[in-house]
Order: sequence, then C-alpha cells, then structure tokens
Amino acid sequence: MARLCTLASGSTGNSTYISTSDGDILVDAGISCKALMSAIAEAGGDIARLRAIAVTHTHTDHIKGLKTFLKNAKMPLIASSETLENLASNNLIPEGIKVIAADNGIINLGDIVVDFFATSHDAAGSGGYAITLPDGKRAAVCTDLGVVSDEIRQKLHGCETVLMESNHDIEMLRRGPYPASLKLRILSDQGHLSNNACASELTSLLKNGTTRIILGHLSAENNTPFLAESSAKATLADIGARAGEDYILTVAKPKTVGVTVF
Repeated sequence: MARLCTLASGSTGNSTYISTSDGDILVDAGISCKALMSAIAEAGGDIARLRAIAVTHTHTDHIKGLKTFLKNAKMPLIASSETLENLASNNLIPEGIKVIAADNGIINLGDIVVDFFATSHDAAGSGGYAITLPDGKRAAVCTDLGVVSDEIRQKLHGCETVLMESNHDIEMLRRGPYPASLKLRILSDQGHLSNNACASELTSLLKNGTTRIILGHLSAENNTPFLAESSAKATLADIGARAGEDYILTVAKPKTVGVTVF
C-alpha cells in the first residue's frame, strides 16, 4: 500500500510526502522545518525512512524550510541542474549533502524510481516528478507549470495518482485586486494552470490510467475549492466518468495534511 500525503499546498507553501512499504520520498519543503516535521509526523511518516527530497523549483513557497530541514534530516537532494546551481549559489545546501541532478536521467533510490520532467514556470530549471514505487504503481507531482507540454503528458500517463495544479478561476483572477502585471504573469505560459486548463487535462489522465486526482496549489485569492472541484467534475462528466466510481477526486488544503491511498 502506498500513500501520497499533501502536507501543504498553495501560495503559502508546498510539500508532498509519498510513502511506500520500502521507503519514502519528499517533494518540496515550502514550509518551515518545524511545520514540516510536524506535518510528516501527522501524516504517519518518519524522516528516517526518507530516501531523498526532490525540489521542483526555487520559489520560496517550495523551498522555505529546505536548508534547515536538510541540516536536521540529512538525505540526498534531487533537483534539476539549474535549480541545484541556484540553491548552491544562495547557500541553501548544507555541507555534506549529496546532490543529484534530476535532468541527467532516471534516478533509482533503491526500489523507488524518480523521473523528472521540465515545466514552463518562471523559475530556471522548474519541473515536476513522476515516481514509480516498489509495487510498480506510479504517482506524480505536477504544479507550477503554466501549460501542459507533450513531455509532461507522456510522463503523467500511467500514473495512478496525480497531484495536479488547479491554481485559479480565470474570471476571479481578472476581476480581482491583483495588479495587471501579476495577472498577466499568472495567465501566461510561465505562470499557473487555471481550473479550466487543469480540467481539460484530466480527461486524458483518466483515459490513461489515473484513478486518483488531487487538485493542488489553489490560489487563496483567485480560486475556491468548490470552483476547482466543480470544474474538474463537470469536464469528467462530459466523458461519462463518475466521481467515486471511475475516479476519486480531492482538493488539497493549504495547511492541512491530506492522505490519498493507492
């Protein structure tokens, strides 16, 4: 039995814990080390079982607690070459930490296999991860992407569980208080995925083996869980898919641990 646990999800911080019978992996550390340790314990995890931490990109909401966490729980750090260079130049990698460039090919952590894919987000070396577990099941963390490329689709297909960005409702964003420059950035190919864009991808995921969908990285200002969930379910209903029967859909909360068993 494997579990994907969203420890935090949203603009205030992001971290995901994937647990298997033979070891665990953490994706991102965008909350304080203290909060991260507490969330891992709340999720029933154990830092002693972690094989590595994989970082998607260098925005603060994904690396806030990284350096302190690595000091306290020494383990390999996985990220793209550009992300690793950025972290090192900003003195965010403690001495003695093994670093592994994710864009150099598939990474084997014992029976856990980590496969990186690039995203178009506005952080150099930004990416996501598809992870194959010891029992052969696959899960993916796919947020902060702007657009979904063919490469991303290929990596996500066959993943039973996918944490997918559903960041904003377009109309809420357009009518909201953000300055025009920030709105344009969010709506751009280097920004974030809208509810509609996320929903349109879910039909392909469902047809290619995904049965558990977690909507993540929701904007507190430009979205609501109801809007994100409604958009996803309506689009899936158009292809005859039934929630609770053909798929299980949940919405990750900003600071509450959520557990998906698969």
